[in-house]
Amino acid sequence: QVHLVESGGGSAQAGGSLRLSCAASGPIQNTYCIGWFRQTPGKEREGVGDLDPDGSTRLVDSVKGRFTISKDNSKNTLYLQMDDLKPEDTGMYYCATGPGLDGTCLGDYGMNYWGKGTLVTVCS
Repeated sequence: QVHLVESGGGSAQAGGSLRLSCAASGPIQNTYCIGWFRQTPGKEREGVGDLDPDGSTRLVDSVKGRFTISKDNSKNTLYLQMDDLKPEDTGMYYCATGPGLDGTCLGDYGMNYWGKGTLVTVCS
């Protein structure tokens, strides 16, 4: 069982930065995908980016060049560094982990463990 807790959300001005953290209480399987998702009222949840079992990261086009995903294995923590924030980045951010499709990360498919989220608000 993995328990995920997100932190680091808050308010920022457009162009500012925030760093989100996702601390896992149990070991994240090295065969699991782990990633960040966000949801804005009125919109479907979307994947922001993920880290697959071989260490490759992927980001959705709308955040490429602005967001970075990293993981500190010694702290069992996933990070999302968000720079040059835009108002459209506003939303509840969640981290999740799971086997994906046998180790292939396909969005939220097979992401069995979810945190409760942290709210990010970006003001113009």
